[in-house]
Amino acid sequence: MAEIAVLGAGSWGIAISTLLNYNGHKVTLWEFDRQERKRLSIQREHKEKLPGVTIPDRVEITDQLDLAVSKADMLTLALPSHTVREVAKKIDSIKLKDPIVVNLAKGVENKTLLRMSEVLKQELPADLHERITTLSGPSHAEEVARKIPTTVVVAGFREEAARAVQHAFMNPYFRVYTNSDIIGVELGGSIKNVIAIAVGICDGMGLGDNSKGALISRGLAEIIRLGEKLGAKQETFAGLSGLGDLVTTCISRFSRNRFVGEQIGRGRSLKEVEEDMTMVAEGIKTTRSAYQLSLKHGVEMPITQQVHQVLFEQKEPENAMIELMTRDPKSEIWG
Repeated sequence: MAEIAVLGAGSWGIAISTLLNYNGHKVTLWEFDRQERKRLSIQREHKEKLPGVTIPDRVEITDQLDLAVSKADMLTLALPSHTVREVAKKIDSIKLKDPIVVNLAKGVENKTLLRMSEVLKQELPADLHERITTLSGPSHAEEVARKIPTTVVVAGFREEAARAVQHAFMNPYFRVYTNSDIIGVELGGSIKNVIAIAVGICDGMGLGDNSKGALISRGLAEIIRLGEKLGAKQETFAGLSGLGDLVTTCISRFSRNRFVGEQIGRGRSLKEVEEDMTMVAEGIKTTRSAYQLSLKHGVEMPITQQVHQVLFEQKEPENAMIELMTRDPKSEIWG
C-alpha cells in the first residue's frame, strides 16, 4: 500500500483521508494552521465542517508541509482552488519521492483563467507534470465520509498515473473510472458550480421544477460549448464530471453553491452570505473566471452571464430571470 499525503483538512480532506485509511494506506493529513492542527489531533473530528465523522487514529495530522509530502508516493490536494498555486509553490522547494499528484479542487483561477492542472504544471517540478491527475465527479464529503456509494472519475496526462489513482482510491463504496480528457473533467467539475448557484437562486425565488430543469439542461449546454472551444471532448460532459456532478450539485442539500444561490434568491447580499459561511463555495470565484472565459473565447453563456451580474453587479434575480426568458428565439436541435 502507498504512503499518501492529503493536503487540506477541511471536510473533503478529512473524508478522503478516512477513505484512504480504510483502503490500508499510510495517510498523513496536512492542516496549515497550527492551532487547528492541535484541535484536530486531540478531538479527531471537525465539528463545524464534518460533524460526527472521526478521523482514524492511524491518520497522522501535521502542520509541517515538508513532513507530509517528502516521503509520499501520492500527493492529494484537497484545497480550495484559489490556494492551490500557493501550496504548489511551497511543494516545489521540498525534495520529493517522484509522487503522483491528485488534484481535487474544482475551480478556474481568476487572474490567469487556468485550470488546476495548468496551475500545477506552472508551479511543480517538470518531472511531475506527466504525473498530475484530477479526481472529480458527484462526491459530497458528507456522504463519502459515511461510506455512501459514490462514483467518480480520474483524468490525467498519462494512463499509468490515472490507473494508479484509480487503484489507490477505489473500494466497495467508492468507484473510480479513468478518463483521458483532463480538460473536460476539470471544466465540468468547475463550471457546474456556477449553474448550481443559478438553480439555488431559482429555489430562493420560489420558482418550480420546470425552471430548475431548464437551468440544468441549458447550463449543461453552456458547459459543453465552452469545453469544446477549449479542446474538451463532448462525451465527457455526459459523464460523471459533467452531467453527474451538475445534477448532484444543483439538487443536493449539501451543495454550498446551491445554498449561496438560494440565499441570494431570498434577497440576501453576497457579502452577507459569505460572512455566514464556514466553508468555501467555489462557484463564487469560478463565476468570475467562467464569465471571462466566455468573453475571451466568444462563447455564448447567458446563464453564466446573468449569475455574474447578480453576484457582482447588483442585478436583481427577477430581472436576470426575465432577461433569460425573453432572449431571441433559438433552436435547440434542427436538422
